[in-house]
Amino acid sequence: MTPTPTQQPQPVLADSEAVELARAAAQEEAGSERIGAHVGVLGEDEVSVTHLFEANHAGYHGWNWAVTVAFAGQGTPLSVSEVVLLPGNEALVAPDWVPWDQRVRAGDLGVGDLMPTRQDDPRLVPGYLESEDPAIEEISREIGLGRVRVLGRNGRLDAADRWHGGDFGPLSDMARSAPATCGSCGFYLQVKGSLGAAFGVCANELTPADGRVVHVEYGCGAHSEVEIDMSVGIPVSDVVYDDAQLDVEPNETNEQ
Repeated sequence: MTPTPTQQPQPVLADSEAVELARAAAQEEAGSERIGAHVGVLGEDEVSVTHLFEANHAGYHGWNWAVTVAFAGQGTPLSVSEVVLLPGNEALVAPDWVPWDQRVRAGDLGVGDLMPTRQDDPRLVPGYLESEDPAIEEISREIGLGRVRVLGRNGRLDAADRWHGGDFGPLSDMARSAPATCGSCGFYLQVKGSLGAAFGVCANELTPADGRVVHVEYGCGAHSEVEIDMSVGIPVSDVVYDDAQLDVEPNETNEQ
């Protein structure tokens, strides 16, 4: 963002001598890199301005060397206050920083990694509050508030939406080609609580969903009641002709 001067800077801050002083300061900071053309002056206030020079540094296309020059008054020399690299309008800059807890995605957690939840995580509620889930309330009474926080309504709804639209939900390719749904399968273990109406765990080791949370309307080809037609698919005629032997019958001739 271009600074807006509060007062008109003194002319001595923008003359050729000031430009050369600023260029020399930028060159000293840049080292062996050649400083580019002088591209502008930004007035900071009555006694200071910032001179801009093109930067030719690799990877910094569109950036400028910004040199702030100050003037203390008649009888004093110009002085350099600061030399920095600043992005211009066409500069390539890094995206805005995003906190780590907003960058993490499913599957990012590795062995030994720690991923603490936020204190204000909307999915969790304090353990001493009712969670609106009868199964959780029953456990809480038995163990005497053994957990600091429990999954609240927002957390359950979030999980339900994620599982419903996942690989083991009713909209997956496997489910749409299955002969029946998990709700009628003997390997389906229904979860407790409010999520039990729609979700369970698959216990069939031969399926890709083994040990996973599956939707009641998910299904696969390993359903416990799947039957395969083992009958012969080629129809057999009731009358069979044996053409391996040739029967010869003489014809009677009528002699005249």
